[in-house]
Amino acid sequence: MPSNASPPSSPDTAPRTVTVPDQASGRRFDAVLAELFPEYSRSRLAEWIKSGDALLDGRQARPRDPVRGGERVVLTAALEIQTRSEPEDIALDILYEDADVFVLDKPAGLVVHPGAGNPAGTLVNALLHRDPGLATLPRAGIVHRLDKDTSGVMVVARTLPAHTSLVEQLSAREVHRQYLAVVVGSLVSGGTVNAPIDRHPRDRLRQAVREDGRDAVTHYRLRERFRAHTLLECRLETGRTHQIRVHMAHIKHPIIGDPLYGGPLKLPKGATDALVESLRGFKRQALHAETLEFAHPISGEPVRCSTPMPADMQALVGTLREDTREAEERAR
Repeated sequence: MPSNASPPSSPDTAPRTVTVPDQASGRRFDAVLAELFPEYSRSRLAEWIKSGDALLDGRQARPRDPVRGGERVVLTAALEIQTRSEPEDIALDILYEDADVFVLDKPAGLVVHPGAGNPAGTLVNALLHRDPGLATLPRAGIVHRLDKDTSGVMVVARTLPAHTSLVEQLSAREVHRQYLAVVVGSLVSGGTVNAPIDRHPRDRLRQAVREDGRDAVTHYRLRERFRAHTLLECRLETGRTHQIRVHMAHIKHPIIGDPLYGGPLKLPKGATDALVESLRGFKRQALHAETLEFAHPISGEPVRCSTPMPADMQALVGTLREDTREAEERAR
């Protein structure tokens, strides 16, 4: 899809007035307000009711107060600063852009959110430089994340209505997210991992499959088989932290280079020098978010963006392919 340049987003602070429909009589004010302004989240609307930014017939009502029907609602959607990180001029590879969303190709090594140890130089800092209006959105418009050393496609909301819609689509599992992963072992077929995930009980940096964890489902199929490794196409049904990495390790096919879940390096028998060097030198998880597809948050039209594997993963796959070819020639 072609990129359409557009001006930075800016918060809408003009009061908006609507009339409560008669058929809403007896219902809670917060529930009716959510139907009158579906572009905003219920939590955001509840905050505006409590702060007096959403008035019912000129008075400040409580969220649970019933409406009669026919009242006038005045909403002043004054968006406050949500993200106070400093803007930084960091280059971004934008795949698609309009007034409502960015879709970008995040490089491996770029941290998404500032935090302990990474106060600056993150995707958030780069986004705020490109569009200062993102400071009024939760997490600067980021609705899903990629790990620091995972590359690939991400979508970022530029307006609050777009943010609300994308969060709802993700929650409803309506966003198509497809990844490429190079894993240990030569698989013979695809499959599905349905195993709940939550924080590891002892190591706070890791996630783990746990019976009391949150629902997590990953579908995978073979993209290309090698002598002792496989390039997998993984599709997320849910979006738990480290989900693909945890699930692949759980089925004993960890992702190459994964520092948390990969285990010790395993070299196939008779590996070429090039393969040994490639496997030992690959210091991040070989995981790439290849394709992202969602309904545009405003128009509803489908948006699909894909990006090829970065150079390091392409080189790794090329070396695995050559090692497999040479092994087949030796076996003849």
